[in-house]
Amino acid sequence: MESWTAPHVPALPGHGPALRLHDTATAGPRETVAPDAERASMYVCGITPYDATHLGHAATMIAFDLVHRYWLDQGLDVHYAQNVTDVDEPLFERADRDGTDWQVLGLRETALYREDMEALKIVPPRHFIGAVESIPSVGKAVAQLLATGAAYRHDSGDVYYSVAAYTERFPEAASVSRYDTETMLRYARERGGDPDREGKRHPLDPKLWNAPRDGEPSWDTEVGPGRPGWHIECACIALDYLGEQIDVQGGGNDLIYPHHEFSAAHAESLTGRLPFANIYAHTGMIGLDGEKMSKSLGNLVFVSKLRAEGVDPAAVRLALMSQHYRADRQWSAPVLAEAELRLGRWREAASRELAVPAGAMLTAVRERIADDLDTPGALAAVDAWAEQTLSAGGDDPSAAGLARDTIGGILGIDCTR
Repeated sequence: MESWTAPHVPALPGHGPALRLHDTATAGPRETVAPDAERASMYVCGITPYDATHLGHAATMIAFDLVHRYWLDQGLDVHYAQNVTDVDEPLFERADRDGTDWQVLGLRETALYREDMEALKIVPPRHFIGAVESIPSVGKAVAQLLATGAAYRHDSGDVYYSVAAYTERFPEAASVSRYDTETMLRYARERGGDPDREGKRHPLDPKLWNAPRDGEPSWDTEVGPGRPGWHIECACIALDYLGEQIDVQGGGNDLIYPHHEFSAAHAESLTGRLPFANIYAHTGMIGLDGEKMSKSLGNLVFVSKLRAEGVDPAAVRLALMSQHYRADRQWSAPVLAEAELRLGRWREAASRELAVPAGAMLTAVRERIADDLDTPGALAAVDAWAEQTLSAGGDDPSAAGLARDTIGGILGIDCTR
């Protein structure tokens, strides 16, 4: 699947400290790569293209774009994969509601997502893979899981993954979510699972493969006809393009369970290696004017709509970076207005022929991003440089260029005028 055009990421002098991210599985910070690493790998769960791109999607992709950019600034060879779930129930439901073909809907919304990512200066993943592209691999993987006893066929013909078999094989394995059973059951019901379905060996067993259904697409594979479940799709794409173990698995905090819990378990069952990811990193949710933002409430704010209204994508990016990526936070007109004012100050300062030296600002930005993507701290460092330049002037003819490269390269904000 085609991604989008990469923005320019300038090279900067020197390097910052090692990047540390909060790991959901251990509830603490961890270095993302080994000190002697030359390569870094990351898998981030992408969109289901029944609509795109709302601010929750944007906030998640911006957070992991900061990881990508910081790794590049460290001189690492970054292997980043992202999926598009271009065949799934939500897509069928929206297509049916709108009276359109699910494939046409998916292609249209994926194209819009690419435009939004390009506008937001997101560095594209090396591998941008649709679920449909992964079907042969998924079929092979599900057949393997059946053969090893990690999965079983339901009376309906659907194939389920066995939680009990995983626990028996990997008694030492740590839970990604660390949730108790009651919480897992609640989230399974809310997030696409079917814990109450009769005939399953365990209520929390997730579906690996959907048997053919009237009115739904089906593909012939090693496991038989049908289509993939949700979690196994991401496991297979990550294994195929990144290897048996990765550095960072990322996504919104609504993916902690069941999606990341089981995509990790599927990968581990297929390879026999623990853990699938060194770090499981999750972003907070975006609300609107004090209320949860969701498709059910009909209050999603879309990046494409903001762009159509003339909002600078750099201001959208700045607004979403003004609070910490792990925090549940609110979008509002004042939040956007503050970001627009900040962007204006930065651009004015970065356009000066003479400015305050920017080396200390570069150091501070690196230190703040390296500390679990502390964007409020990084933005404050740029604010301080801009304020000094605008209020006191400066005498360094190279400072504005270094400032623009720092702000553009690490934070992804275009400060050219």
